[in-house]
Amino acid sequence: MNDSAAHGDDWMTREELAERMIPLIGSLKREHDVVTSLHGHRLLGLSATGLVEVHERVAQLGHETLPLDDTLAVLEAIHALAPGASSLDVARLVEGHASSDLPLDAYLAEALAPAIGATVAAPTDVVLYGFGRIGRLLARILIAHTGGGSGLRLRAIVVRRGSENDLVKRASLLLRDSVHGRFAGSVTVDEETEQIIANGTRIQVIYSGDPASVDYTAYGIHDAIVVDNTGRWRDEEGLSRHLEAKGVARVLLTAPGKGSLKNIVHGINDDTIEPDDRIITAASCTTNAITPVLKAIDEAYGIVRGHVETVHSFTNDQNLIDNFHSGDRRGRSAVLNMVIAETGAAKAVARALPELAGKLTGSAIRVPTPDVSLAVLHLSLERPAEKDQLNDYLRRVSLHSKLRQQIDYVESPEVVSTDFVGSHRAGIVDGLATIANDRDVVLYVWYDNEYGYSCQVIRVLEVMAGSHPVVLPARREVTLHS
Repeated sequence: MNDSAAHGDDWMTREELAERMIPLIGSLKREHDVVTSLHGHRLLGLSATGLVEVHERVAQLGHETLPLDDTLAVLEAIHALAPGASSLDVARLVEGHASSDLPLDAYLAEALAPAIGATVAAPTDVVLYGFGRIGRLLARILIAHTGGGSGLRLRAIVVRRGSENDLVKRASLLLRDSVHGRFAGSVTVDEETEQIIANGTRIQVIYSGDPASVDYTAYGIHDAIVVDNTGRWRDEEGLSRHLEAKGVARVLLTAPGKGSLKNIVHGINDDTIEPDDRIITAASCTTNAITPVLKAIDEAYGIVRGHVETVHSFTNDQNLIDNFHSGDRRGRSAVLNMVIAETGAAKAVARALPELAGKLTGSAIRVPTPDVSLAVLHLSLERPAEKDQLNDYLRRVSLHSKLRQQIDYVESPEVVSTDFVGSHRAGIVDGLATIANDRDVVLYVWYDNEYGYSCQVIRVLEVMAGSHPVVLPARREVTLHS
C-alpha cells in the first residue's frame, strides 16, 4: 500500500471513530445535561471532521496527543454510567485513567462520583441589555447551553431600535460574525411577535432606551438576571435603574464596576457572591486574563511588584479612520495605527486579589487586529524562578488546579493570535516566550478578549443563578514542587 492510500485509510478510520462519538455527545447533553470537552474545547455540535480537528488542535496547542479511540471508549463508558449535570473534560479523564491501575469503568465511577445524581437548579430567566460584541457571544453560549435544563434561559434582549428592519439586522448579526464565524444552527425571525428564534430558543426583542421603563413580566419574564453589556452605566446608581423594572431580580455588568460594587473574576473570588448581592460586575477582559495567572505565580513565588503591558485588539470605541474622539489618541484610525491607551486592569486586579494591591502598574497598546490580545507580565518575585520549573508549574496549574477553567498553557513555536480565537479560557500562557532571570520574570498571556471573556461572564452568571455545573475530573492542589 502506498503512503497516499495509507494516509487515506488512517483518515477514514479516525472519521469513523468520530462519527460514533456524535450520538453519545448529543445524548449526554440532552438526557443528562452533561457537557463534554477536550481541554476546554466543547465537543457538542461538532461534525465528524470537527471532532478530528479538535483532537489535532489540542495537540498543536501543546497537550498530549489524544487517540480518538481512547476518547470514544471514555465517552461510551460515561454514557453507560449516566452521570448527572456536569462539565466533563474527556481528555483529562483519558489521562487520569492512563495513570490509574483501575479498569476504565471503575476509574470513571470513582472520578465521576460527585456527578452521579447531580441535578441543575430551577431555570433562571436571563435578559441581555445590549446586543453588541459581547452580547451576541453571550447569546451564542446561552443558546448552546440550552437543552436538558442548564438552569439559564435566554428570554430577551433589550436594544434601541436602529431602523425599520432592525429585527432582521439583529438576527443577521447573530447569524454571521466576521471573527467567530457563522452561528452553529438556524436563526429566523418572527416579525409579528418581534422575536429572534435561534435553534428553537425564542428571544424576545424589546426596544427601549430606559432600563426602568421595561415591564418584563408582560413577556412572561420573572426574577430575571439582567446582563448589562452596554457599558453605559458602571456605578450602583446607574445600574440600579434595571432593578426598577418589573421582573428583574439581579444585575450583572460586563465591565469593571465603580465604587463599592463587587468586581468578580470567576475562579478567583466568585465565592464572595452572596444571594443578596443585587448588582455585581464581571470586571474586564484583561483583568480576567491576568488575575488567575498572577494568583498562581503569587502562590508559588510571591510577587513583589510588576508591570502589565497589554497589546490589545482595537474595539468599537475607536475610530475606523481619523476623526474627532473625546479620548486621547483614540481618534486616530484603529485599523492603521498602534495606539497607546490607558488600562485600569492592573489596579482592577486588586479588587479581586487584594494581596496585590499597590504592587502593579499597567499600560496598553491598541493594535490593528479585531480580536485576541496579549498581556505581557513583567514581575519581580520574592523567590528565584527557573524557566523550565516555572513553565512546568503553570502547565500543571492549567491541567489540574482550581484555575484550570481560567488558565491554559501552550508550547508551540508556530502559534499566533488567531490560533486563540474561540478559546474558552480567560488566558493562555505561552511557555516558549517565558523569560526567567533569577527573581525577574516575563510571562506572555494570550486571551480572546471577546469569547474567552464571555465564557467567564457565563460562569459568573451560573454562580449567580446557582446553576454552575460540577467540573470533573476533580481539581487537585498544585504546588511548585508537587
